[in-house]
Amino acid sequence: MLKFTPLALCLLLLADPAAAQATAPTAAPATAPAATQSTATLPYGTVIPYEAAKKAMAAAEAEAIKNKWPVVIAIIDSGGNMVMLHKFDDTQISAISSSEGKARTALAYKRASKDLEDAIAAGGAGLRLVGLQGVTALEGGLPIVIDGKIAGAIGVSGVLSAYNTQVAKAGAEAASKP
Repeated sequence: MLKFTPLALCLLLLADPAAAQATAPTAAPATAPAATQSTATLPYGTVIPYEAAKKAMAAAEAEAIKNKWPVVIAIIDSGGNMVMLHKFDDTQISAISSSEGKARTALAYKRASKDLEDAIAAGGAGLRLVGLQGVTALEGGLPIVIDGKIAGAIGVSGVLSAYNTQVAKAGAEAASKP
């Protein structure tokens, strides 16, 4: 009979299913993603304009291609509806639902999905997040802010979590530029 320690069980539950199958990336991020402004208090805005979503997708794709990272990129609007989805060749299928879940989590909680991952990892009261439906508490989801309002979110999955965030950040920043 297989036995798990509580720590091993928690690690299994928190593991990113897409990262379990991910191949080793060919390049490390140039720098760690910089801290972003808090989006938790920003209001929701109108849905992300199509042109802004295209800019976000193009920038995220460019970051992934530059680093040879097979990822799935999901962009949703402020109502939680899918606007764009791109699955690179040879990306594991599990990354599709993971990227969408990360985007939905970032949108619903108005913050990076990593913030929820960190709260769970810290234990204590943060463990309550495990019981919430629809939460993908894995690094790689970011709100997209346009004109000071949350217009949507981007989620990326397929490689290591920090690399997913690097790709998502490129997309979110591109969409935010006029």
